[in-house]
Amino acid sequence: MIAPRSLSRGALVAAILVVGAAPALFVARGLPVFMGIGYAALAAGLVIAFASDRALGRDLSLIAVPLVAISFISVEANLEWGNVALMGTVLTLCVAYPYVMSRWVFRDHVVRFPGRSGEPWSRGEWAWLGAVLVLGYLILPVYFITSGSYQNWPPVETRSEIARLFVGVGFVGIWDELFFICVVFALLRRHFPFWTANVLQAIVFVSFLWELGYRSWGPALTLPFALIQGWIFEKSRSVWYIITVHLLFDVVVFLVLVYAHHPAWLPIFFVAPPSP
Repeated sequence: MIAPRSLSRGALVAAILVVGAAPALFVARGLPVFMGIGYAALAAGLVIAFASDRALGRDLSLIAVPLVAISFISVEANLEWGNVALMGTVLTLCVAYPYVMSRWVFRDHVVRFPGRSGEPWSRGEWAWLGAVLVLGYLILPVYFITSGSYQNWPPVETRSEIARLFVGVGFVGIWDELFFICVVFALLRRHFPFWTANVLQAIVFVSFLWELGYRSWGPALTLPFALIQGWIFEKSRSVWYIITVHLLFDVVVFLVLVYAHHPAWLPIFFVAPPSP
């Protein structure tokens, strides 16, 4: 990893303003005052960033533009075909835009998707994958059922709805890593020390997942997860590995959501199903 650039205190303020817009835009969505605060924070952050360092301003703009685009749609769990198409298109463009701008317009290629081709995963990495499944099985049913957060996802009934839920959960999981790690974290890491960049990306990560449905005490799970994913990426330099980690969690998420709505379909968890 290239050492971060030496920047002024204003640079950190600019990054905090841009990242801090995410809770206002996603956690407090629907409240015009907070939405306005979010847009104002983005604008102020970019002005300060460009005044502090042109490269920082460009990089923060690659974070700000997708955040604005996402703010215009709802990312709450909705399996209707129209919403699936709209959300999928917007989220895809939110990864494609910074990639295209970084590679062919700014020509610095900071946004990339490294895979560590030809290098096998270590024993520790394989062991973590197994631990992910165990932790997911032990923790996720407790969270979704005791908090009632499973109700933030629709009760699937038909085969088509079940398939859309499975694909949707997986798609968003992949997108999370491509955007929050390979875009947000990578751009911030160019300018700031690891933990500064990692905490900042985690704020955006958790804010998005809150609107998606991970509410109640969900941030107590999603914040450590976002920080760990950033740390793993810093060490492994493999987007495919962090995607695999995320998808293993998401398989358990999918099974828990089906179980919570239809306990008789998948009686595989130790947590008692919710009362009808």
